[in-house]
Amino acid sequence: MPTNVYIHIPFCKSKCKYCSFISFPYLELIPRYINSLLEEIKNNYQKEKIKTLYFGGGTPSLIPSELIEKLFSEFNLDNNCEITLELNPDDADNKYLKELRNIGINRLSIGSQSFNDSILKLAGRRHNSKQIFDCIKNAKDIGFENISLDLIYGLPSQTLEILEKDLEKFINLDIQHISTYGLKIEENSYWGKNYNKDENKISYNGKKISLPNDDIQADMYELINKTLENKGFYRYEISNFAKQGYESKHNLNYWDNAEYYGFGVSAHGYIDGIRYSNYDSIEKYLNNSIKRDFEHKISLDEKIEEEIFLGFRKTAGINTQEFYKKYNINFEKKYQHILNKYAEYFTKTKVGYALNLQGTLVSNNILCEFLN
Repeated sequence: MPTNVYIHIPFCKSKCKYCSFISFPYLELIPRYINSLLEEIKNNYQKEKIKTLYFGGGTPSLIPSELIEKLFSEFNLDNNCEITLELNPDDADNKYLKELRNIGINRLSIGSQSFNDSILKLAGRRHNSKQIFDCIKNAKDIGFENISLDLIYGLPSQTLEILEKDLEKFINLDIQHISTYGLKIEENSYWGKNYNKDENKISYNGKKISLPNDDIQADMYELINKTLENKGFYRYEISNFAKQGYESKHNLNYWDNAEYYGFGVSAHGYIDGIRYSNYDSIEKYLNNSIKRDFEHKISLDEKIEEEIFLGFRKTAGINTQEFYKKYNINFEKKYQHILNKYAEYFTKTKVGYALNLQGTLVSNNILCEFLN
């Protein structure tokens, strides 16, 4: 039974240079889109008690607070429901933050990415570093106690020294959660269309700008881990760090391979063993928000593979007893050859196995072996 909800808000004033997500600049469509979302929710939601509700995007902070409230008033929310809204610092004035707090949003995920103004401008972000500081101060003053920031590493012209300064600023803000993302050049992004793979450079305003290579990106990942874990954060998933008790409950549901609702353009969901996705086209979604674009019944083999892939994203790893209860498979026995082959990358926990820090850096190679 799904107890978690993701709602996709696909609107952005402009597209960041690294982004290939489904988003649209047609802000005039927002009221119509909300009505389509309400129709989809009413047609599919079965009144389960919801433990997490997540507004992602796109830019959810472009939506007036009264329309956000209208959406989550459709759900039967648990008293301790984690309600997260992603926002950009330049959208978050005091008035809007107060409205979010008053209607029940209790967790903010702020798209900061970097504190280096040159890099922010290069990446096409609409905000500057001062706006990040102001946003967080205002949110704290209003009473938000669960704040997450995004950090991208491996950006064009970014060095280890620049990243180190960024990390200092993140830490000094006294927030509860940091999501880190190693830059991947997406083919359909602006940078993807202006990227020379052989030179590992992007073209921008007539200049060629170098990107950190794979080795430097790995050094950056290790620097992030060392710095944050020395300052009271712990890595609970490959890309996510939290102070104790502030892990993202919503994202943990994904990594636990549990079911969830996905509503909105391009949203994905997982219900009754079926993974589904909605239309990528906003026109198609607005014309028929009830019809799904794709559905796939997950086979037992696929579910086992997903359990392993998602489980090893978490630093807690795979609980072998739970794995046996679910699938009647002795994990150690079945996968002993992989555990032995990559022994230096695994940690034996009290309940099973997890990838260590070095293992996360080569996790794609290791996890592929579980497919055979």
